[in-house]
Amino acid sequence: MFVSLEQVFTSENILYLGKGALMSLGIAILSLFIGLILGVLGASAKRSKHLIFRAIGNFYVEVIRGTPMLLQILILFSVVPSIYTAITGEVLRINVYLIGIIAMSINSGAYSTELIRSGINGVDKGQWEACETLGLSSWQTMRFVVLPQAFKLIVPPIISEFVTLIKDSSLISTIGAVELLKASQIVGNTYYDYMSAYALAAIFYLIMTISISYIGKKVEKRLAVSD
Repeated sequence: MFVSLEQVFTSENILYLGKGALMSLGIAILSLFIGLILGVLGASAKRSKHLIFRAIGNFYVEVIRGTPMLLQILILFSVVPSIYTAITGEVLRINVYLIGIIAMSINSGAYSTELIRSGINGVDKGQWEACETLGLSSWQTMRFVVLPQAFKLIVPPIISEFVTLIKDSSLISTIGAVELLKASQIVGNTYYDYMSAYALAAIFYLIMTISISYIGKKVEKRLAVSD
């Protein structure tokens, strides 16, 4: 039995879901930032001349991309504490939001690894040769010359990854984190009207994802002009 929309679409409920939306957005931003750092490390490992580093990079990418993010979240939430307890005899309690950020960062890092690697491969090889002629080390070449150009090439997929992370933040509701989806479920429980609550959550998701996509297109055009 659905209640009237006026009972659900109150300023109090909108504010409550707005806080949940900000939580989802904040978690996505942190996860993207950490994921990009992991992506740089992963891409460097996959491009390394050392077999061990390449093997680690490939293993990381294949395992994380080959398993669902929800499974990764549940492993960090349930399995890791159980292993810790079995080894130490002590109970390990990890903040559910921290678990969400760690899991999403690791997942995003695997995808960012391939994005950054493709971006690096897209930089003209003459750039490497020019830097070598100037006496720059491989690290200096990567940091000051190659990565800035590579990131310009991968802005669109990075924006897409950010949008995906915002939507995937809903997965941490399964471990009790109150983000946008969980907030809408709580409102739905209160009024016994999930349709209206989920519709309100969908509006918030659309506002965030459409806005970010729009900003991403503007940034992409500006970078294209600067080139």
